[in-house]
Order: sequence, then structure tokens, then C-alpha cells
Amino acid sequence: MKFVRKLQQSIENHTDHNALCINNIFYTYKDFANEISKIRKAISNTIENKEKLIGLVTNDDIQTYATIIALWFEGKAYVPINPSTPVERNIKILELTEAKYIIDSSKESDYKDYVVIKSLVLEHTRINLKPKQVSEDQIAYILFTSGTTGQPKGVPITFSNVEALVDAVDAEPEFNLLPTDRCLQMFELTFDFSVVTYLFPFLSASCVYTIPKGAIKYFYIFKLIKEQKLTVLTMVPSIINYLRPYFPEINAPDVRYCSFGGGALHSDIANEWSNCLPNCKIFNYYGPTEFTVYSGFYPYHKETHKKSHNGIISIGTPQKDTLYLIVDEGNNKVPVGVTGELCLGGPQVTPGYWKNKERNAQSFFTRKEHTIEQRYYKTGDLCFKDKEGDYQYVGRADFQVKIRGYRVELAEIEFHAKHTSDKKANMVALDIINSLGNAELGLAIESEEFDTKEIFEYMKTKMPDYMIPMHVRFIKEFPHSMNGKIDRKKLRTYFDIKTNR
Repeated sequence: MKFVRKLQQSIENHTDHNALCINNIFYTYKDFANEISKIRKAISNTIENKEKLIGLVTNDDIQTYATIIALWFEGKAYVPINPSTPVERNIKILELTEAKYIIDSSKESDYKDYVVIKSLVLEHTRINLKPKQVSEDQIAYILFTSGTTGQPKGVPITFSNVEALVDAVDAEPEFNLLPTDRCLQMFELTFDFSVVTYLFPFLSASCVYTIPKGAIKYFYIFKLIKEQKLTVLTMVPSIINYLRPYFPEINAPDVRYCSFGGGALHSDIANEWSNCLPNCKIFNYYGPTEFTVYSGFYPYHKETHKKSHNGIISIGTPQKDTLYLIVDEGNNKVPVGVTGELCLGGPQVTPGYWKNKERNAQSFFTRKEHTIEQRYYKTGDLCFKDKEGDYQYVGRADFQVKIRGYRVELAEIEFHAKHTSDKKANMVALDIINSLGNAELGLAIESEEFDTKEIFEYMKTKMPDYMIPMHVRFIKEFPHSMNGKIDRKKLRTYFDIKTNR
């Protein structure tokens, strides 16, 4: 794979450059090379060659980032598990992938039944950055997202998927990272957007600035922009809602690029934010986990490129080798200007959900185009193509929502909420927009009021914190639409989002 060899060359040719800034400590690419080499040796000495899927505890340290590159150089895949997520859920992910080995930089490991390589205490060894040969269809990583039945849903991404992503971004002349760039990495490594925030800087020998676990993200970003003079920002749109009170204090002429993704970018705040970045190109990216992060983008400019629909900035056009197709319920292509479900085709599409034939049958389909069978992924996003060829986002076609950039199945929250309750009450999870314009989760319960402590304690053992509802309301009788379905739109009106549960 070209991108793997390019990583090797980037590290070898820039040993004196800073690779990472973690908790105000800088690490050079030579430091990075040393850690990669130590981990590679441990992998070679400990893990059988046939074992390709390796668990990775995602701490905020150089060892964790070095492990990703070491695994790729060894022709293996990382399966990230968040140390702040319930151990039971992480073990379920490891069981689903049949991973036997874990690489963990924690001082103490929670995974006693696995072979754990403790990357924090490995002995020094000679530098070895020469990558092993790897086949295109081999998996580079598997990310697990929310699933409807309480079981996490795996999305495998192959080396060829990542290669196609790198090739597409490299083909874009408006975006070009340099070794002098200082790049924000604000994401947990279990989140697909994190891949571009470490991969492209490492390919360009830029420096990656991370957010410490437990830090208030928006405040730390404000601090990094101001003190470290970051030049490249990659963020979910919700973060600038929290930064909005600080806009009058932010004047960041050093920022060259600011990329958004993982949620809808609203036109009013995009205009305000652009005033803080006088020399910056702003990109509104679109792309689901199933399409290796990015599939296309819109180059936003407050004066010349501000196209929007219902106050949401356009998602623009597909990138190189990517196909966009908008279909009706029968997967038939709809005309320009007609809203339908956006489907994605091209070399970045995942091979399919991990060991989930039923979901694959629902989410992927093929159609003949110019005598070629083209495979498409159904995103669940409602969009339309305008007369100028730009794509406009309308909303979700199902009950998936975006919370802090993460895609969440409301059905999974409902599944766990109902599990411990002996009240047999009807429960509906909802996404609610707060006063800052961000989505939060609410739980509506069709019942007289009762103590929900046991329900929420149970949910905390089954789901990450971003999936735990912040608000709960008891409603004697749920409102219903004319066709007898629960009226979720009306249910939202019962929530006063200024008051948490």
C-alpha cells in the first residue's frame, strides 16, 4: 500500500520535527519511530502471524498512536476500545472480532483474560520502519458504532479503503498539509473522524496536538488555538456552538484550514466562525463511517460559497472516484431537485458490517451502470441534488441521530432503558436541540413518575456516556399521529432542555 510506505518515508525523513504534542509535551518523529519499533518487536515476539485483529486501548499518549502505525507496518488491524467505556461493552467488541491480543499503555489492564502487550514498559530496540507486504483486502481497522439490539455494530475498513481515501484527498488541490503545520486532533480514536486527524498529519510530517482525556474540549481547543497557534482544525460543528461565547476573543490568522464533519454545519454560526479565521479555507465534509471518513465536501466561504438548505450548509460534491446516487424507497434514481436517500459508491465503501448478513442486506445494494455492477451503501441521509450539481442535506431517514459527532441508534438506548424496568412502560429515546444548537438525548416514559435510578445505572454499564440520555420526562399518554405511530415531533415539546434530569 502506497500510503503505508509514505508513512515510513515521512517518519524517516523528518526525525527532528515534532510529531505529537500531548498534555503540553512534545515528541519528535524520532521519538515516534522509537516507540513504533519497540511495539513492532513486541508484536513480532508475542502475536501469531495469523492473528490480524488486535485490540487497542485508546489512551491519549504516544504509545497509542505508535501502536496504530506499528500494527499497519506489521500488516495487522487495530480494533479500538475506549478505556472510559464500560468494560463489558469493550469485551463484547473483542469477542465479536475474536481478538485474542490487546495492546494497552495503561498502568493497569482491565483485560485479564487476554494476552496484553503493555506498550508503556517495552525495552528499547533498533529502529525498524520497513512495512511488511499487505494485501489490499486486508483490514486496517474496525470501528464499532451503536446497534439497534444492544450489540455494537462493526464497520471494517480495509487497507485499500484507506488508500482510496488518501488518494482522493491528495487529488484535491485546495488542501495541502506541510511539515510546519500544527494540527488539532480532538477525537476519541473509536470515532471515524479521528483517522484523518492523525493520518494526514503523519503523512505530511506535521505535528498533531491532542486533547487530554477529561479536559473540557472546547476550552482546551480555545487554549491551543491561542497559545500554540494551530494551523489546521478538524472539528464537529457542535464544538463551535460551545466556542461561540469566545468568538470576540478569537482572532486566529495562523489557521490555514478548518474542516467540519460528523454533523450539520449551520450557516449562521459558520459565518460568525469564519470571522475568527481571516486567512482560512473552510471545508464542510460529508461521509459516514461505512465510507472511510470522507466522501465529499463543500468549500465554504462567507461571501462567495455559502449555499445552504434550511439553514444547513451544503455538503457539496463527491470527491475523486466517489459516486453519489439519490434514490427513492425502491432504490430507483430520483431526478435533480427531488429529495431521496443518498447512497455512496466507490473504492472507499466498507466490505460490509462485521458478521451481520441481515444488516448488510438492508444497507447495501448493487445496480448495473454502463455494463458494470456498482455496489452502493445506503446512508440513511435524505438529500437532493440542486441544478448546480451541489448536494443539500435535508435530514435523517431513520432513527439514527448524531450526538457529539457520534452516530447513535435511538433503538439501542430504548432497548437498554427497558431492560431493567419492571413497570413495562413504553419508552422512547429522542434527540433534542438545546439552546446552543447541539443535539442532546432525552428519554420519554409513558407512565406515572417513578424512580429511574436503576434504569440509568444499568445503561451506564452498557453504553458509552454520550449515549446516556441527559433528560427524562414522564408522560401519562404519548401523542400519536394520524396513522397511529408515536408522534416523536410532538414528544419533543414536552422537554424543557434548560433543565437536566
